[in-house]
Amino acid sequence: MAMTYHLDVVSAEQQMFSGLVQKIQVSGSEGELGIYPGHAPLLTAIKPGMVHIVKQQGEEEYIYLSGGVLEVQPGAVTVLVDTAIRGTDLDEARALEAKRRAEEHMSSSHGDVDFATASAELSKAIAKLRVIELTKKAM
Repeated sequence: MAMTYHLDVVSAEQQMFSGLVQKIQVSGSEGELGIYPGHAPLLTAIKPGMVHIVKQQGEEEYIYLSGGVLEVQPGAVTVLVDTAIRGTDLDEARALEAKRRAEEHMSSSHGDVDFATASAELSKAIAKLRVIELTKKAM
């Protein structure tokens, strides 16, 4: 039996995941983080992207995260975010349209604020598309 720890993924709307996992991978503010059992305590911001979960029995799940906070404590990890969407619940057509709009907005922006907003929207759309792609592969 693989070593595990308890993971909670909680959004402002609901608890997306609660259970034992072997490991997770998430995009931290300073880069990619892999959290395994026995990881040192940690509190860090996470970027819009995804959490890749390897459950107790080895099943994989991908959840899109809008960004938030990751807390690692002995035996438990908590991911707190504004928005979390399971990969199976994401709409590929909407994500592609959001990507197209953001790219269009970036090319026609006339200031740093417009460009930064469009860039953030583009990164969110790309993250959603990546979660969709990985979810399809895991099925």
